[in-house]
Amino acid sequence: MTVIELDDVVKRYRTGAEEITALDGVDFRADRGELVTIIGPSGSGKSTLLNMIGLLDTPTAGGVRLDGREVTDFSEAELTAERRSGIGFVFQKFHLLPMLTATENVELPSMWDTGVDRRDRAVDLLERVGLGDRLDHRPSELSGGQSQRVAIARSLINEPEILLADEPTGNLDQDTGATILDELTRLKEAEEIAIVAVTHDEQLVDYADRVVRLVDGVIQ
Repeated sequence: MTVIELDDVVKRYRTGAEEITALDGVDFRADRGELVTIIGPSGSGKSTLLNMIGLLDTPTAGGVRLDGREVTDFSEAELTAERRSGIGFVFQKFHLLPMLTATENVELPSMWDTGVDRRDRAVDLLERVGLGDRLDHRPSELSGGQSQRVAIARSLINEPEILLADEPTGNLDQDTGATILDELTRLKEAEEIAIVAVTHDEQLVDYADRVVRLVDGVIQ
């Protein structure tokens, strides 16, 4: 089942008198249980494409569908609601709050919904990524690989349909990166989600179900 689909998407930015085309007629889709890797040189439009998939930006032309629903003309409030409920984000620099424990960091995205108690799910997710013995540890007490696992668990707390990973192994050594990629591969099947990863790391290509190569805003 296709979760997110971009149809002939164009994105242009204006910088002073210059107009830059970041994406030029891009077609893209991601299905449940699939890991799609987006690779390309710096300036190829990878971050812009990830922003489109994550509903963080809107196209200049073309359409975006989430679960078959056209969301291109959604208001910012509607897009925010869709991101909160349906999309998880994993960043290269983890973005964990230093004063919170691992469990509290994982719970954080669900705290806006006071009617839901996600602590049990947070603990379960941390146990599933091998951090059952680190529940009360703060980021300063965790290694880089452990911090990234916390970030992955946090991205899944609201049971998203899509997980977007921006250079998920960028700050990790090769062995630790491989461990994280093993976790993502296992979780995509266990959670039945689509994972879209933007990377310069060729190691991630070996784990992908499909590779999208982007050059100068065009899929090759």
